Amino acid sequence: MPSWSPAAVLPILMLLASNVFMTFAWYGHLKFKSSPILLAILASWGIALFEYCLAVPANRMGSAVYSTAELKTMQEVITLIVFAGFSVLYLKEPLGWNHAVGFGFIALGAYFIFQKF
Repeated sequence: MPSWSPAAVLPILMLLASNVFMTFAWYGHLKFKSSPILLAILASWGIALFEYCLAVPANRMGSAVYSTAELKTMQEVITLIVFAGFSVLYLKEPLGWNHAVGFGFIALGAYFIFQKF
């Protein structure tokens, strides 16, 4: 694992922020199902622009410290963490034990990605 230097930490924070935007872009409209789908699409595109403004530089900066596989793995784990919180707090949808087990297996996979055997 790289050090706690800004070059190692900043991409993670930027990916975290980008995932918050992307989760709202993809799923936020579900609370407004009566709105026209075109409005949902346009709003999602607008939100996704901010996601790209964070994700692209995060991956570019992060590639100086992390491999592409590590960056993608971080992004997926961050996505699950953000989505779990979003699902429970914003959509009011509970997560069950099966979700925890599935997320746990993904975390186990992430562990192996970061190992140097």
